Amino acid sequence: MVDILPDKTPLWQSMETAALEVLSSYGYEEIRLPVIEATTLFARSIGEVTDIVEKEMYSFNDRNDDSMTLRPEGTAGCVRAVVQHNLATTPQRFWYMGPMFRYERPQKGRQRQFHQLGVEAFGVATPDQDAELIALSRQLWRRLGVDDALTLEINCIGSASDRARYREALVHYLADRRDGLDADSQRRLDTNPLRILDSKSPETQAILDAAPTLSDYLDAESRAEFDQLLAYLADLQIPYCVNPRLVRGLDYYNKSVFEWTTDALGARGTVCGGGRYDGLVEIFGGKPTPAAGFAIGLERLILLMQALEITVSSPADLYVIAADETAYRHVLPRIDELRRQFPDLDVVQHLGGGSFKSQFKRADKSGAAWALVYGETEVANNQVTLKPLRGDAAQRTIDDAELTSFLADFLAETQRA
Repeated sequence: MVDILPDKTPLWQSMETAALEVLSSYGYEEIRLPVIEATTLFARSIGEVTDIVEKEMYSFNDRNDDSMTLRPEGTAGCVRAVVQHNLATTPQRFWYMGPMFRYERPQKGRQRQFHQLGVEAFGVATPDQDAELIALSRQLWRRLGVDDALTLEINCIGSASDRARYREALVHYLADRRDGLDADSQRRLDTNPLRILDSKSPETQAILDAAPTLSDYLDAESRAEFDQLLAYLADLQIPYCVNPRLVRGLDYYNKSVFEWTTDALGARGTVCGGGRYDGLVEIFGGKPTPAAGFAIGLERLILLMQALEITVSSPADLYVIAADETAYRHVLPRIDELRRQFPDLDVVQHLGGGSFKSQFKRADKSGAAWALVYGETEVANNQVTLKPLRGDAAQRTIDDAELTSFLADFLAETQRA
């Protein structure tokens, strides 16, 4: 669990702002969900034999001796809210953002407290919904400048009955080759054999080369819907790679699943993943409701932006320097009024006193474009000295009454740039 320090937050803020703008442009609304939920919520939705539920959840008993869990993912809580508040009577589009918690081995881009942006859509059963989710995520990649570094991998895992038939064939194939599987895959063979397809072991992947493929067990409806989704992606000119071993790590998925992956962070890693989960609302006691969504790992997205040398800075626009207590008292209400008049300007007031030299050092370090200087002469004459801290503009002293006009011109020029 790590701190995100002020030198990193501008990049986070720019990413979050871009995401909010893209989501709003598609008609998605924010929903804010609890960080703590009943443990049964996640066991029921994610799957009791998944790594998350078996090994990675932060669970504890509260004062009523009820088992509670810090949320390891967001979809279960969102579906719980949709059912509890009867929100899915008409199609709905939601998003949420915040911390998630999993007790796993920390590594680059993978922390025990991490952040996700989740996007969930309810009430549309057709593949145009899946296509919109993928297109939305691609729009965000474009906005952030990471589109060329991400690859869309997609697969169809069919209905529950499709997977049941495939699971039987896969277990039959792998049972005779158990000794060649890695330890995790040997354990999953008895509990969750489809997760073996996602094994990172080269030896296990080599065994899977000749295994039955899930696509051979899809029913006609699943196959037709997947073909329709691929046609939509072609219309959108979104390149993709069909990955027959992509199954996702959560039990609630069905039909189309996808991941956006990258090689820019070393070993191929997933930045975003999602798919369709048509049965989950009904599992939580709601009426049968089709649903689909995705989640973005924000730490990994930030790492990708950094790897591509995408930088964002948030320097101040103005730095206010006052010579002494009298000058500070003079300028205090004036700067307060300027902040009201120009909410888009970042104005930093020097605090703590000090010599002009020390204040100018702090002003320069702030990255501000201009210093507003109030010395004894400026206070006596109701003036302000404008000292450029960047570029080649000339220093000048103007009447206080002219400052509003100067700042309006400065803001207009900044916005044009």
